[in-house]
Amino acid sequence: MRAFRIETPQAELDDLKRRIAGTRWPENLPETGWDRGVPTAYLKELAEYWATEYDWRAAEARLNAYPQFTTEIDGATVYFLHARSPEPGARALLITHGWPGSVAEFLDVIGPLTDPRAHGGDPADAFHVVLASMPGYGFSGPHPGTGWTLLRVASAWAELMSRLGYERYIAQGGDFGAPVSLLVGLVDPEHVSGVHLNMLTTTPSDDPADLIGLSEQDQARMAHSQRFLDHLSGTMKLHSTRPHTVAYALTDSPVGQLAYIVEKFMDWTDAVKVPEEAIDRDLMLTIATIFWLTGTAGSSNQMYYESAEQLPINALTGRYPAVPVPVGVAVFPHAAFVAIRRFAERDLPRIVHWTEYDHGGHFAAMEEPDLFVDDVRAFARLLADA
Repeated sequence: MRAFRIETPQAELDDLKRRIAGTRWPENLPETGWDRGVPTAYLKELAEYWATEYDWRAAEARLNAYPQFTTEIDGATVYFLHARSPEPGARALLITHGWPGSVAEFLDVIGPLTDPRAHGGDPADAFHVVLASMPGYGFSGPHPGTGWTLLRVASAWAELMSRLGYERYIAQGGDFGAPVSLLVGLVDPEHVSGVHLNMLTTTPSDDPADLIGLSEQDQARMAHSQRFLDHLSGTMKLHSTRPHTVAYALTDSPVGQLAYIVEKFMDWTDAVKVPEEAIDRDLMLTIATIFWLTGTAGSSNQMYYESAEQLPINALTGRYPAVPVPVGVAVFPHAAFVAIRRFAERDLPRIVHWTEYDHGGHFAAMEEPDLFVDDVRAFARLLADA
């Protein structure tokens, strides 16, 4: 374990601003709103704000307010933030983000999770929070190796929690963090008290009877998930087949990287006109800046390629192993995939907590931090041995 602190050379920030100023913009793109991707006028304004008003040093200081570390596991560098609670009886909570994600997604929930007493909550709900970035992501990258499947990450996380000395812990995740967390429960059940998810891909079986009696709401959820597959999953298909090719453009152009990420904050949230309706603008730019400064556009894309057989690329084919620990699911209606309980229970027999919200999306901790914290707490209370 090596202490880590983010200390970005000023020259790298100056270079970022220079590159933004020198962007070669496409001309005469059709003005069709967000239907064909990020609108030019919106992106130009956001890029200008990034270069002239956004304060990376403030974001850097906010991250550096928490203890951060790196360690080597299975040949890869793993970066993690480790925020311990002041409460002596706190549980351990391992959180895994997805793509395009970062530990910065959780800056608004670390305080309430670790110190509920200071945030008007019950100290019995306190957690020691471990936020880890998968190999190839952010400060865990770039990583040149191959073979980093979801299962290999889960095994690495079990090793990480062992090194930190946690005998029992809860695994939590969304996006890629959801299957990783389920697999942590599979490979380390003697130490995992439960798994909490804020996104879950569910699918009917081949039996037509699966669809009989499905409610209108669940039918709408299936249509929502299918829309992602049909219209909003281009990056998933590209990364899972040709992750190198897109990496060159994203690593060379900050505005290209920004557009690539911002599109997801629009498409996978309940924003209507602009992503800022759902995600704080500066927090959104912090995530884009981390990808840029660490040069991890290409290395983070590799997870899709490594896990292509496990991805629902052409149909909702995702299936889960029967994880032997309790599972909790928070369903947010504007996530990329919206879970249906009937299908989830076929694969996950130990679902003990299921909450359906009427707002919020893919990035729950950023969009709805209070709901996210409350749901994790409610699930943890059900686990007597957590």
